[in-house]
Amino acid sequence: MRIAQIAPLAESVPPKLYGGTERVVAWLVDELVDLGHEVTLFASGDSRTRAELHAVWPRALRLGRPRVDPNTAWTLLIEAVSRRACEFEIIHAHIDWLHLPALSRCGVPFLTTLHGRLDLPGVGEVVRQFREACFVSISDNQRAPLKDANWCGTVHHGLPAGLFRPSYAPGSYLAFLGRLTPDKGPEDAIRIARAAGMPLRIAAKVPRGETGYFKSHIRPEIDGARVELVGEVDERGKQPFLSDAAAQLFPIKWPEPFGLVMIEAMACGTPVIAYRAGSVPEVVEEGVTGFIVENEEEAVRAVKELARIDRRNVRARFEERFTSDRMARIYETHYRRLLAVRPDHLSIAAEHLGTPASPLVP
Repeated sequence: MRIAQIAPLAESVPPKLYGGTERVVAWLVDELVDLGHEVTLFASGDSRTRAELHAVWPRALRLGRPRVDPNTAWTLLIEAVSRRACEFEIIHAHIDWLHLPALSRCGVPFLTTLHGRLDLPGVGEVVRQFREACFVSISDNQRAPLKDANWCGTVHHGLPAGLFRPSYAPGSYLAFLGRLTPDKGPEDAIRIARAAGMPLRIAAKVPRGETGYFKSHIRPEIDGARVELVGEVDERGKQPFLSDAAAQLFPIKWPEPFGLVMIEAMACGTPVIAYRAGSVPEVVEEGVTGFIVENEEEAVRAVKELARIDRRNVRARFEERFTSDRMARIYETHYRRLLAVRPDHLSIAAEHLGTPASPLVP
């Protein structure tokens, strides 16, 4: 298939440091290329991919200098996709809602994976304006605020099986990986580690709007011994950070749509201790890949029970459920189903390209 993938522009694909959506897009694109598809990635110019890269802006917006009005880059992205739309049999967007007006009128089948929370004001009104647009959720729980959207499936994230090497040693500290915002629960993680009598290492990004929160609530707790801040880590840094941990703490306080860090930990053989919120019950298997808890007290008890978890089973369940190969094959099925109800587009696209349409198996 000739497939277009539209990535966000905040980070490169894959991101240099923090960035979940762009990382998933990178893995998906490379897997689709390995499956034999012709893939074009619309992303920032500093992206790296095995697909054809259509660079719509020189550098990712978050780390790019000088800073620019992001609306400028987003406008160029939508225009670039619109101009080339007829070259593709399917378009897959990962940019929330921005593309819906343009792609709904271009005549090319498209679907949208929603990567963020859907309980925000105005989201329902947007969905009602585009009732025929097909959406993919990254967890079943994510759908709850928008039950009447045109959902075509849920596809859990996956990462390359060989990206992280598992460790089956017990681990010597608790890990927290993510953004330092109240809804991610870093204060809870600090209290849980202290109560459990274990060191906590924090690998995290401080968002620009949360510097005040960090200075007031997190920095005073960092002593470099019992609580250590190691800063943002890239893929290479995640490997030892997660694999050497006894557990990954995930004390979230919001409806997390997926939580990529959970499967990153599992890929390292590291169990997850997480609050029951959002996608957690879909990702963590109680007593197998970690523990699902209701509060700090239960989390402390779970730390004491980590010896019950077989880290080999944690890795095995990751390989069965959360690899990027599995993710790409599920998306491939959705592409074919979408094309099966739009057979007219194949001849239109082929005429545009001057080549015969190739048959697709639904």
